[in-house]
Amino acid sequence: MWKNMGLTGKIIVAMVLGIILGLFINYSGLNAEGSFVNTYITNGFFAIIGKLFVNSLKMLVVPLVLISLICGVCGIGDIRLLGRIGTKTFFIYMMTTALAIATAIGLGVLFGIGKGMDIKTDAAFEAQSAPPLLDVFSNIIPSNPISAMANGDMLSIIFFAILIGISILMVGKPAKGLVQSLELINEVILKMVTIIMNLAPYGVFALLAKAMSELGLDLIWSLLGYVAVLVGSLAFHFFVTMMIVLKLASGLSVRTFLTKMREVQIFAFSTSSSNATIPITLRTVTKRMGVNNSVASFTVPFGATINMDGTAIMQGTATIFIANIYGIDLGITEYLTVILMSVLASVGTAGVPGVGLIMLSMVFAQVGLPIEGIGLILGVDRILDMLRTAVNVGGDAAVTAIVAKSEGKMDISVYNDPDAGSKDVFDGHIDENSEREFSEVFSDGIMGSEYDDVKRD
Repeated sequence: MWKNMGLTGKIIVAMVLGIILGLFINYSGLNAEGSFVNTYITNGFFAIIGKLFVNSLKMLVVPLVLISLICGVCGIGDIRLLGRIGTKTFFIYMMTTALAIATAIGLGVLFGIGKGMDIKTDAAFEAQSAPPLLDVFSNIIPSNPISAMANGDMLSIIFFAILIGISILMVGKPAKGLVQSLELINEVILKMVTIIMNLAPYGVFALLAKAMSELGLDLIWSLLGYVAVLVGSLAFHFFVTMMIVLKLASGLSVRTFLTKMREVQIFAFSTSSSNATIPITLRTVTKRMGVNNSVASFTVPFGATINMDGTAIMQGTATIFIANIYGIDLGITEYLTVILMSVLASVGTAGVPGVGLIMLSMVFAQVGLPIEGIGLILGVDRILDMLRTAVNVGGDAAVTAIVAKSEGKMDISVYNDPDAGSKDVFDGHIDENSEREFSEVFSDGIMGSEYDDVKRD
């Protein structure tokens, strides 16, 4: 049965089993500090498997973004078109972030979360300072591109890749061989993504089993109002707001989009990292949705860096929650300040670790809320961060589809094909198409007899 099940089905089964096992370990007391299960299972076996899986995804992020974006710029061909795509993408991301936090504030005020509650916690929060906006913009141009790639500075990598792509376009015909080589490398990296995807059920199971065994549901019950409004806001923004925007702006089928995004959002949920999910998102929008790489290679990593819809929703909900607990009245001016701060901070704190809490502390300071109040929600932030990430990557893909459709850079037949890209999985054998393509590339003697050795293996 497991062998005949599709990859999406396997991932969903693994996710459910991981959550069930994790909750069982938590409520049975098996995960007590110093116990065998805690030492060797949750923080041993599960931690290692989960870490290896996330690292394998992160391993591909920088080379994939760099090579794919260079190929994308070369594929666009027109530098003015690149500027139009970039401008359009940026403003759509900013608009959806503003809509996201407005939704959260509206629902938070409507349900009055936190009013009359007396929550005590031992958790402390020490606010970290975000980098000045001037530094963020000045660091977009890397003084050392190799260092930027080593540190995963996505905005710097995007700038460097675009510059290389523009330079290749300016060189013109003599660079044709280089472009072909880069496109081949890009295909190889996407095949690596496919191989790693086949390990996803095991990685997802380990990550969720470990997370749920440590978290449990006790904290969620004590903060039920906050959690319910936040989850409701996330669901409303993605399934209602974003799908309306997608339908109105592109005319694409919402059901098809949601079906093809299922795998990506499970990956995002389990890893809690938009950057780690970039390879899966890129593969999905290009192979399964038919978006041209010239658009996707820019919009996806750019979105993973600055698109903070889920985080903005958390900020709006947390602001209302903490203000009500401390009995602080916020007016329309403060609400508008929160919206503006969140939109600006989504750019100003791009790529900074712990970006959600840094942005939240900035917002609290701006509207006069006690920053130590963040300690009240720290306990449930881990599980909610998983949901926020799923919403973020969903927004990345939706905006990518909108921009691609508006620029005529989408194959609608691929988008409407429910099986497009779903059968591109690695089973340990070279299929006929791959073998033929492989043969065509190397049959001219570049590798000579080595190809025969590969076939025999």
